[in-house]
Amino acid sequence: MLGWPQSVMHPRERAEGDTMAPIPTTSPPRWHTWTDVVIGGAWLVVAAWVWTTRADTLLAGHPAYAVAITVAGLVGALVLVMALRTTGGGPRRRWVAVTLRVVGGLLSVVVLTALVWLRPFPASEVAVAAMEGSDGVRVHDSPTRITLAPDGPAPTTGLVFQPGARVDPRAYVALLAEVARSGHLVVVVKQPLGIGFTALGTPEEIIEDHPEVDRWAVGGHSLGGVVAGIFARDHDLDGLLLWASFPSESLARRDLVASSISGTEDLLTTPRDIEDSRADLPPGSTFVAVEGAVHAFFGDYGEQPGDGRPTVSRDEAQARIVAASVLLLDELSRPTD
Repeated sequence: MLGWPQSVMHPRERAEGDTMAPIPTTSPPRWHTWTDVVIGGAWLVVAAWVWTTRADTLLAGHPAYAVAITVAGLVGALVLVMALRTTGGGPRRRWVAVTLRVVGGLLSVVVLTALVWLRPFPASEVAVAAMEGSDGVRVHDSPTRITLAPDGPAPTTGLVFQPGARVDPRAYVALLAEVARSGHLVVVVKQPLGIGFTALGTPEEIIEDHPEVDRWAVGGHSLGGVVAGIFARDHDLDGLLLWASFPSESLARRDLVASSISGTEDLLTTPRDIEDSRADLPPGSTFVAVEGAVHAFFGDYGEQPGDGRPTVSRDEAQARIVAASVLLLDELSRPTD
C-alpha cells in the first residue's frame, strides 16, 4: 500500500498539526497611516471650526455652503476611520501609495483653503433683530432669498439686491427695510457659497415671481454690485443701484437710472475706483460720496479686513446711504409720459 510522500502532510495532520507556518499578512507602512491621519484630521478640523464659529450664519444663509462644510467633515471622518483601522491589507506598489497621498494632500490644501476663505462675515445683532420685521415692513425668509415688503398697497417698484462677497445676507436687512418702508419691494439674494457669481441669474427668477411689480432695479454691495451690473447689461431693467461698487464693463449706452453710493474712507472700493467708473455708467447717473464712510458701513457685519478707518458714525453714514437709495427707487416709481 502506497503511503503519503514524506514531503506532503496528511490532510488530518494538516488540520491537527502544529508545524504549519502562519500565512503572512501585511499592514500599511506607518508613514501611510500618519499621512492619512493628517489629511483626514485637517478636513475634520476645518469643518468643526466653521460650524462652531458660524453655525447661525450657515443655517440662515443659502444651504450650499453648509452642505459643503458638512461633506468636508464627513470626508475627514471617513479618511480617519480608514487610516486607523487595524486590519492589514495586501501589498501595494510604493509609487501608487505615494502618488495617491500626494494628490490627496494637494487637493486637500486647495479645497480646505477655499472653504476657510468662504467662511462668511456674520450679521450683527442689529441685523438679525431686523429679520423679525418692523412697523410698516414684513420680512419673509426662505433658503434662497429674504423678501422685504411694505405694508399697504402692493408695491409697483422693486429692487433685487446682491450682497457683498461672503457677507451674511441678513447684514443688509436693517438698511433695506428702510427702503422697503418707503413703498418699494426689496428682495435680498442668498448666494450659494456667498459669492455673487453663483447667483447671476437669480434676479430673473425673482422678477418672474412678482408680476405685480412694474419697474425693477438691481443693485448690490461690492462684488454684489459687479454682479448686478452684469445682469443689468444683459436684461431689460429700469435701474441700477451700486453700494461701494462699480460695473465690470461699460453700461454707458444702457437706458438705466443709475446711482453709485460710496464712502470716502473706503480702502476696498476706493474713491479713485468710483471716479474711474463714471465713464462706464449711463449719462446722468447720480454719484453720492458719503463723507467718512467705509466699506463695512454698507451692511451690519462688523469690521472688514483691509478696510479704511471711518470718520463718521455708522448710523449717520447709513442714514445717507438709505436716503440716496430711496431717491433712486422713488424716481423709478414716478409715472412716465
